Amino acid sequence: MNATESVLITGANKGLGFETARRLADQGRRVFLGSRDEGRGRAAVDKLSADGGDVVLVPLDVTSDDSVAAAVALVREHTDRLDILVNNAGTPGRAIPPADATAEELQSVYDTNVYGPVRVTRAFLPLLLAAENPRVVMVTSAGGSFAVVTDPQQPISTMHELAYTSSKAALNMVTVRYAQALPRVKFNLATPGEVAHHTFAATDMNHHTGQLTAAEGADPIVRLATLTPDGPTGLFVDRLGPVAW
Repeated sequence: MNATESVLITGANKGLGFETARRLADQGRRVFLGSRDEGRGRAAVDKLSADGGDVVLVPLDVTSDDSVAAAVALVREHTDRLDILVNNAGTPGRAIPPADATAEELQSVYDTNVYGPVRVTRAFLPLLLAAENPRVVMVTSAGGSFAVVTDPQQPISTMHELAYTSSKAALNMVTVRYAQALPRVKFNLATPGEVAHHTFAATDMNHHTGQLTAAEGADPIVRLATLTPDGPTGLFVDRLGPVAW
């Protein structure tokens, strides 16, 4: 591993993003820690830096073109390439039943969960293409899998809502299309759980109801972020391996 590799992680001030940042920094990479809340982001950077990490705060709201453009400019001040992009920032929405869901509700969730990763990926693509082994990890959910949602044994099959699960299904397709069109870059999807065991990671998003820790949930994210040049692209995995689409 090149000790000078750089990684940008969106939504990295807590939970899965923070654990991913911690582990990649521990491995010697420079971490650009994206955080919508600058104060919380600074606290996260200070904590990782105190542990010896090379971490740079990047104020970043993935729903804002201006914020993303400013993030690119900031990262360019430090490096001429980006080896890894982890699109982790996400929102659960309000779990509104389908009969009551509005287009506006879906729009607000899609803006973070779908348009956000597209906005960030497009903006950082020139820096990614300047790297020798560029990797993009999209943090998705088992709820974005048709196979999982239509399995009555899976708890999410009875979680009747439209916005979150459909946004993750959309993100899955977006990622596959990127992988097909841009073979120079590895585009893969990670869900922070164990589908076979019906478990997921405890985070703020699910009010810490998950059975796995955030550190355990970050396992597949880190694994995809650290793929070697001969690694795969277009995969959808959890902690245990491939997830059915």
